[in-house]
Amino acid sequence: MMSRTLRLSDGSAVRLLEAGSGAALLLIHGVGLRAEAWGPQIGALADTAHVIAVDMPGHGGSDPLPEGARLPDYVSWAAQVVESLALGPVALAGHSMGALIAGGLAVERPDLVRGVALLNGVHRRSPEARAAVEARATEIATGANGIEVPLARWFGPGDEAARDQVAGWLRRVDAAGYAAAYRAFAEGDDVYADRLSAIRCPLLVLTGDGDANSTPAMTEAMAAMAPQGRAVVIAGHRHMVNLTAPEAVTTEMKRWLATTEAQA
Repeated sequence: MMSRTLRLSDGSAVRLLEAGSGAALLLIHGVGLRAEAWGPQIGALADTAHVIAVDMPGHGGSDPLPEGARLPDYVSWAAQVVESLALGPVALAGHSMGALIAGGLAVERPDLVRGVALLNGVHRRSPEARAAVEARATEIATGANGIEVPLARWFGPGDEAARDQVAGWLRRVDAAGYAAAYRAFAEGDDVYADRLSAIRCPLLVLTGDGDANSTPAMTEAMAAMAPQGRAVVIAGHRHMVNLTAPEAVTTEMKRWLATTEAQA
């Protein structure tokens, strides 16, 4: 696995991890994390794909977006990343906030995406859930970055190793980058919600049955909107399912990638 910096057309820097060879697979993590959050998938998929995991803006080694950025700005950033990689259309997978970005890019720029996977994505939150996530965004913006509550939502018994790894990333994340991305995440669940039917490429939508925020119902609804949508719900896991059930997630991603290759 190699780490390098990609320069976008506007001069901003994007840190990425790269491994393997073959058709390009771009991975975008969730708020507060970094490219290493895809570690199990990078290792498992690099034997058949050119895997590229990026640090989201304002996270890890990637430059932030301008102040006030919202979800469409992150989607535009992702389009710049794909264009700067110059590898042609990519298979694109996102987790949580990364799923919102990936779905938005598949809607806005289908020419850049040959398949999209949305892991633990959100879709039309209930009013109560929206109020809670917006309150959390306000807390983070004021510097109140308590991590124990989200960690308790994301992990269950037996997930201690993954929990500790994620806790380390959350403690080290840039405060401004985290706050900006979380605000975009809090307000982004319905930005592209009515347009997912425009996704014509193979679509995998996956969550854990214990994910209270990225619910199985959301997963089923998103998959049902797209002609090639497929929903997967992994039993016994919560929000960080790619870390807590890596083998199951990788199996589903390989199945999805095979579909994208068959249609290439």
